[in-house]
Amino acid sequence: MSRQISELRESVARLHGELTRYGLVAWTAGNVSARVPGHDLMVIKPSGVDYDDLSADNMVLCDLDGMPVEGELSPSSDTAAHAYVYRAMPEVGGVVHTHSTYATAWAARGESIPCHLTAQADEFGGEIPVGPFALIGGDDIGKGIVSTLTGHRSPAVLMRNHGVFTIGRTARAAVKAAVMCEDVARTAHLTRALGRPVPMAQADIDALYDRYQNVYGQRSSPPANS
Repeated sequence: MSRQISELRESVARLHGELTRYGLVAWTAGNVSARVPGHDLMVIKPSGVDYDDLSADNMVLCDLDGMPVEGELSPSSDTAAHAYVYRAMPEVGGVVHTHSTYATAWAARGESIPCHLTAQADEFGGEIPVGPFALIGGDDIGKGIVSTLTGHRSPAVLMRNHGVFTIGRTARAAVKAAVMCEDVARTAHLTRALGRPVPMAQADIDALYDRYQNVYGQRSSPPANS
């Protein structure tokens, strides 16, 4: 297991660079975590450490109650929220939190992002929903994430008056969802500023989502003798 954890530490540290690359975070805000497959453990960013100083060595290993197991630094202040998601949603392998500008503006309005774009239909399967307000530090945020996203196609939730949380099968998938959420939020804001967005038919949203999730991209080649 030590090699598995070492690789996850490296991956999670590297993925934090994607948050800064895409302008999703400021100063030390935001975090990425990854579940350790097959174990009740996760790797998460340390609290209050500059992004330039993040490395595999200072990622924190925690159990799924949010308690540190390995690492010299205190884990993120959102650790309890991440841990709750992993306990409640065993299919989730990665969780990301950002305060990205446009998506957080929608969260401040307490408004979901309606689906008016093919790219949003592809990635989110419809609207990006708003979750309830919750204070930082405990697992109330995690409860709000789970209650909002359970049974929902979207891997992203706008937690009211707070920011964005995304989930994914892997930490990389959760980071991608955070990047795409901000892109959609920015375009939706500009569209709203320009006038009334043109609605999309639910059947078209469903068809786009199915194509993107099941057909788009490269697929593994069948065995030569098949």
